[in-house]
Amino acid sequence: QVQLVESGGGLVQAGGSLRLSCGASGRTFSNYPMGWFRQAPGKEREFVAVINWSGAYTNYAESVKGRFTISRDNAKNTVYLEMNSLKPEDTAVYYCATGPAVTSYSRRPGDYAYWGQGTQITVSS
Repeated sequence: QVQLVESGGGLVQAGGSLRLSCGASGRTFSNYPMGWFRQAPGKEREFVAVINWSGAYTNYAESVKGRFTISRDNAKNTVYLEMNSLKPEDTAVYYCATGPAVTSYSRRPGDYAYWGQGTQITVSS
């Protein structure tokens, strides 16, 4: 079992930056790829980024590529999402997720067994 807790959300102006953190409990954290998803009101949950167990491989949604950076620190059981050049359309609840079925290519929410509670990001124009 893995428990995930996100932090770092808030209100930011367009063009600004934020860094999200996701702390994980459980000794298996370093074995799993970790993903970030987001869900805007009235929309389906969508993939943002995923990072493999070592941090050597990352994969991003086209909408965030070049602006967001996913990273991890296995010694701290934490995964990060650095978000730059934020746009109003980035407004959403952001979730970190993982699970034994996740691979470095997993983009479907159904592939992820464990989820955090989410943190709200609001980007004002």
